Amino acid sequence: MDTKALYELYKKHPVITTDSRNCPKGSIFIALKGASFNGNAFAEKALEEGCAYAIIDEAQYKKDDRYIVVDDCLQTFKNIAREHRRQFDIPVIGITGTNGKTTTKELIAAVLQKKYNVMYTQGNFNNDVGVPKTLLRLDETHDIAVVEMGASHPGDIKTLVETAEPTCGLITNVGRAHLQGFGSFEGVKKTKGELYDFLKKHNALTFINSGNADLTEMAAERGLDRCVCYSQAENENVCGEMLQCAPLLSFRWKQADGEWHEVDTQLIGAYNLDNILAAIAIGLYFEVPANDISNAISEYKPNNNRSQLDITAKNKLIVDAYNANPTSMAAAIDNFIVMAVEPKMAIIGQMGELGDVSDEEHRKVVKKLTEANFDEVWLVGENYKDIPCPFRKFSNVEEVKNAIADAPVENRYILIKGSNAVKLYELKAYL
Repeated sequence: MDTKALYELYKKHPVITTDSRNCPKGSIFIALKGASFNGNAFAEKALEEGCAYAIIDEAQYKKDDRYIVVDDCLQTFKNIAREHRRQFDIPVIGITGTNGKTTTKELIAAVLQKKYNVMYTQGNFNNDVGVPKTLLRLDETHDIAVVEMGASHPGDIKTLVETAEPTCGLITNVGRAHLQGFGSFEGVKKTKGELYDFLKKHNALTFINSGNADLTEMAAERGLDRCVCYSQAENENVCGEMLQCAPLLSFRWKQADGEWHEVDTQLIGAYNLDNILAAIAIGLYFEVPANDISNAISEYKPNNNRSQLDITAKNKLIVDAYNANPTSMAAAIDNFIVMAVEPKMAIIGQMGELGDVSDEEHRKVVKKLTEANFDEVWLVGENYKDIPCPFRKFSNVEEVKNAIADAPVENRYILIKGSNAVKLYELKAYL
C-alpha cells in the first residue's frame, strides 16, 4: 500500500498510536521499534484493544487483513505525516540548534499566538517519532506551525526537514553536544546545517543570528540570500541589548532605525537574549504588532527545568537541569558570574554523550568553576571523580540529598546545571 492509499486510510481513521497500551477505538497502530522493544510483537494486542488496523514491517506477525505490511514502519509514519502536512498551505517554521531550541520554539509560539492560531511542538517531541506526531496535530483551524527538530547523529535533521517541509526556519546555534554521535564539532555543524540546505534548495526564508560566527559562516557557505538577520549588534533587521540580569533578564530591542522597546522577562540567563531576538524577528516578519511582541515575551514563563528561577522558603534556585553540554554549561556558568546576586553556590552535574572528549570537557568545566570564584561549588557525577579541585564531590544526586539533610543549605542563590540523567531537578524539593 503506497503513501497516498495509507493517507486515505488515515483520513477514515484519523488517530495514529504507537503505544499498544493506548489504543482508541478505530485508530491505527504503527509498530515502531526501539532498542529494547519490537512493536510488531504488540500489533495483535493493539487490535484487541480497539485499533482498526495495525501497520507492521515483519510479515510473520500478519494474521488477517487488518494487518498492513510495509517495508519500514518508521518511514511509513513519516510519510503519512508529511502527506498530512501537505494538506495545509500555511507557514511552517523549522527550528533546530544545539542549545535553546525548545525555549526559542516556545517564545516564537507565544509571540505568534498574539495574532494567530499556532500549532507548535509540545515539550521536546523533536525526534523522528515526535516530529510526525506533531505534524499530525495540524488541522484546518491552524494559521501557522512551529516545528522543533533535534539531532544526535549525522543525517537526523535531513530526514526531519524532509518530513516537516518547513517554509522558513532558523538554527539557534551550534555547539559541542552529542559528540559521541556526531563524531566532531564539524559533524554537529554539518547536521544542523541540513536545515539551511533544505531552505536554500526551496528558496525559503532563513532567520539568522548574525552575531554568531558559526551560523554566518554556514549561511555564507550555502549562499543563503533570503535572510532576516537579528543580533545584539545594531544595524540589523532586529537588534537588542541586555539591560540587567539580577537574576531575571531585562533587555531592550528595536527594528533597524526604529524605537527601543524595554522588556522585563521571567527568564534567567543573558544567553536567552539571542533566543528572544529570534522570536521578535519572526513575530515582526509575520506582522505581529511590536507591543504585542513585547507583552508576549514578558508574559512567557519557562518550565521543564529550563532557565527558570524557583524561589523557595530557603533559597533562590536558578534551575537549568534539563540537559547539559559543554556549550550550554559554559553559558550557564558565565551568566551566573555576571549575575548581580550573592552569595552564589553552584551544583553542577556531569555531561553525557561526549565520547572520547568527555574527560577533557569536564576538566574545562572544573577550570571555569575554579576561575569563577563562587562561594561554594558541588560537583555531581563520576566524571568529576579524578579531576583535582577544591570542590565537594558527589557520585550521584542521592548523596547530595543526604548532605543537604545533614546540613541544610539556606539563603543562597544556587545554580543547578547538569544533564537530565543526573536528576539534579530532584534537588528543588530539598533546597
